[in-house]
Amino acid sequence: MAEACWYVVHTYSGYENKVKANIEKTIENRHLEDQILEVRVPLQDVVELKNGVQKTVQKKMFPGYVLLNMIMNDDTWYVVRNTRGVTGFVGPGSKPVPLTDTEMCNLGIQAVNIEVEFQEGDTISVIGGVWKDTVGVIQSINQNKQSVTINVELFGRETPVEIGFTEIRKM
Repeated sequence: MAEACWYVVHTYSGYENKVKANIEKTIENRHLEDQILEVRVPLQDVVELKNGVQKTVQKKMFPGYVLLNMIMNDDTWYVVRNTRGVTGFVGPGSKPVPLTDTEMCNLGIQAVNIEVEFQEGDTISVIGGVWKDTVGVIQSINQNKQSVTINVELFGRETPVEIGFTEIRKM
């Protein structure tokens, strides 16, 4: 299986979040979760001074661009390229060029691959995030997304929840 790389997609200015939402909805509808792993609109904190008051706001690092962590094939290329608001991939002609590891590190996006000794069926404790202090049994492990899926009781029924490797501990 091919390895996932980060690609840059050019969008209409101001449509970055809409494109992100549309691609994520298409991923869910077409069950491409294992091929298009992550969609990002990189943001940065900027301090603004308005009326003598300093305020920290988040601004887009690259207006008009969206980053995708995906395995490039005909299906994923077609889905992304034909998303409303996308004008094309960044690269010469119609050939998308993945970002290098150096470029990803400069953006502060490249995550370290975490190896875990968990297995499906192991009981884990959540040590961070929204589900902190929750105990669950691992239903599935997604090495590409660096996450596990556990079932938690929500409104009286079992609901699957995806939690990152850094937020769990084996019991």
